[in-house]
Amino acid sequence: MEHIDHILIVDDDREIRELVSAYLKKNGLRVTVVADGRQMRTFLEANTVDLIILDLMMPGDDGLVLSRELRVGRHKATPIVMLTARSDEMDRIIGLEMGADDYVAKPFSARELLARIKAVLRRARMLPPNLQVSEAGQLLRFGQWKLDTTARHLVDADGTAVALSGAEYRLLRVFVDHPQRVLNRDQLLNLTQGREAELFDRSIDLLVSRVRQRLGDDAREPAYIKTVRSEGYVFSMPVEIVEPR
Repeated sequence: MEHIDHILIVDDDREIRELVSAYLKKNGLRVTVVADGRQMRTFLEANTVDLIILDLMMPGDDGLVLSRELRVGRHKATPIVMLTARSDEMDRIIGLEMGADDYVAKPFSARELLARIKAVLRRARMLPPNLQVSEAGQLLRFGQWKLDTTARHLVDADGTAVALSGAEYRLLRVFVDHPQRVLNRDQLLNLTQGREAELFDRSIDLLVSRVRQRLGDDAREPAYIKTVRSEGYVFSMPVEIVEPR
């Protein structure tokens, strides 16, 4: 039986919920709508979905709070598309750092949102070409760290898990998938966001800084992510796949 993608819409605007739901259903998707974080939690306690559309500005717990909550719970791997009425670039960056996989700024067309949904689902289900193996319980080891590709967090030398935001995980994953290769900011933006980035390129510098902090990397003399002047960044550590025992 063919799988029909199930989309959860979390938005306090009834008109948006109804219009988006109708359009997505018309295009072959299964849709559930809720008005706030409380209803979202109740629904997700007993159900799973393929993607969550999350409004940034809602009374009570806003989209950033809910996104951060989702990323540490049992739905941490579920893709999130953030809806935002804000035009400030930093707000969109914060949304991505809190775990969103993409964003759509209001007002938006339902057709654009559908295209974003399909792109995010496609990326979420696509393995990097150089790691076409089963990732069940797989770890990628580099230096004194391991990256758990199932739980999407770092593991230090003592076996302690270090949480990553969605954006931090995606950026680190791009680096470990392309070790010893210089990647410029445009490449990193496109590989991590999967789109022609509308964010200014300093957002990548911010993310690199945050990932370096997670790795305990000295920004002045980094051991893992090195800056290549006028070109971009390079992940300098060799990476090996640790197969599950």
